[in-house]
Amino acid sequence: MEVPAPEPDAEAAGVCRTLADALPPEVEGRERREVEPSSPYTAAWGDPAIVLRCGVPDPAVLDPLDPAYDPFADALAVNDVSWLIEPGANGDGYRFTTTERTVRVEVTVPSAYAPETGVLVDLAGAVAGAVPLDPLWEGHTDHG
Repeated sequence: MEVPAPEPDAEAAGVCRTLADALPPEVEGRERREVEPSSPYTAAWGDPAIVLRCGVPDPAVLDPLDPAYDPFADALAVNDVSWLIEPGANGDGYRFTTTERTVRVEVTVPSAYAPETGVLVDLAGAVAGAVPLDPLWEGHTDHG
């Protein structure tokens, strides 16, 4: 399956490689699958694919200079990892993007896996262990 690979800066690329090594072999009981082009910044599981991309740019709703900025955008925390929630492409499922972390990790989950947030439980440990909290959030959250 084709997954566009992000182009993170050098620091984020190192974090993403660490995350790639920590990702689980299964998510929601679905096995990991090959992606093209092969990249340490992407991963996928199942069919339809649950797709993870590491080192993505800030979503427009998180950028105060973007007209789409929304300080009240939906978010949730799953096992000490905070995620922005946005509708998926073509209204299918959801796109979740980490917040409060030094590097953005994006996970797209098709509606076939509803409730889509269950996927985040399987990924939270790897993300929490590999992607450091943004210093702004250290001491201001329960993330320890």
